[in-house]
Amino acid sequence: MTSVPRHNGHAVSFCAPHRLTRRFSLQANAKTIEGAQHPDRDAQFSYLNEQARNHRDAGDPVISVDSKKKELIGDYKNAGHEWRPAGQPVRVKTHDFPGQAEKAIPYGIYDMAANTGWVSIGTDHDTAAFAVTSIRRWWQARGRYDYPRARRLLITADGGGSNGYRTRGWKTQLADLAAQTGLEITVCHLPPGTSKWNKIEHRLFSHITMNWRGRPLTSHEVMLQSIAATTSRTGLTVHAELDSGQYPTGIRVSDDEIDALPITRHRFHGDWNYTLHPRRPMDAATTGGTPNETLADRPTRLTRHSLQDPELTGMTRRQLSELIDSLTPAMEVQREQVLRTRRGHERLVAPGAGAKAKLTSADRILVTVLHLRKLATMDLLGQLFNTTAMTISRAVKDVRPLLEAHGMHPPASTARFRTREDVVRFLDPDKTKIKPTC
Repeated sequence: MTSVPRHNGHAVSFCAPHRLTRRFSLQANAKTIEGAQHPDRDAQFSYLNEQARNHRDAGDPVISVDSKKKELIGDYKNAGHEWRPAGQPVRVKTHDFPGQAEKAIPYGIYDMAANTGWVSIGTDHDTAAFAVTSIRRWWQARGRYDYPRARRLLITADGGGSNGYRTRGWKTQLADLAAQTGLEITVCHLPPGTSKWNKIEHRLFSHITMNWRGRPLTSHEVMLQSIAATTSRTGLTVHAELDSGQYPTGIRVSDDEIDALPITRHRFHGDWNYTLHPRRPMDAATTGGTPNETLADRPTRLTRHSLQDPELTGMTRRQLSELIDSLTPAMEVQREQVLRTRRGHERLVAPGAGAKAKLTSADRILVTVLHLRKLATMDLLGQLFNTTAMTISRAVKDVRPLLEAHGMHPPASTARFRTREDVVRFLDPDKTKIKPTC
């Protein structure tokens, strides 16, 4: 075999490059690096599965919902390959300039138990109103007939988009749907960054995408027919309808409207898991009080012990106690240094003989943890600790560096409180309330 000397003195054969490149091939990027994960991701999946099992066992419907990728209507390229005569590909436009191409918005509802899909094709905007209207049309046309005795409906949805847990319009529209249908509607959102695990993605949308691969969606009718013709080996059937209604964006929902919602937030991640009632849950079955008692009549006293609840602090009571014990000496030293700076000289009286601190060291640590968890505003924390927002702000400013030096970074909670009553409701030990199962 002929060898070719190289300039650095090493000789290689003509076959060497081929042998070296055999270990390589053309490859696409692989989506495998998920990045940071929410610490309660697995717990939320367990909770969601338990809720779904509970509804299915009771004969109540469980649906997975989501918006599919917007599609262009017209002679535009559609990803994928389709069998065609050799050398005769379907010719499509090379550009889709903004404003020239008409778009279609598929919103899907997948019934997990029945293995059926419903897709509404919107022509306006992907809003919360459009999402809930799609669910309403599914219920009126299919759901109420498939589940004639249903009293509840469970919806599993992504954490963002038109049906996201932060979207106010989503909750207000669902409240209207609950009132119209008489259903108790529970929503469980998938944790952030896990939308690919939504059932509808791989049990409905993936089959639709495969069914129309390589074929331009030249009209809404073609799109509807392609979706309706979608099947799977497991017996999937799909219905599709066109929704040409107007769904304007920019509609604001006030705090008062949110506060008036007939909603019960679950004790486990109340932002991700909540139930909307057909009417405001103020009776005894919901509040756990007497028949004539409302939430406003119930006691709203919160003790330090209740504010140390693990669901508020994100740590066990023992962990919080150990944290307080380890930080208190450093806080006492810090306090003495601050007081000395204010006085300009050393202490003239014994410790404890002067003015009492507005917050104890334990309270300052606790309020800082609650603040870092983003549970409430400074004003509300001041009310809970019988002090002012300024005192809370100073405590957080002093304690936060000590927590960081101690390696403590409390994760933000998904619960948000605006009033003392919100905290009372969240911590209500009433057995009739929805509680986590894990």
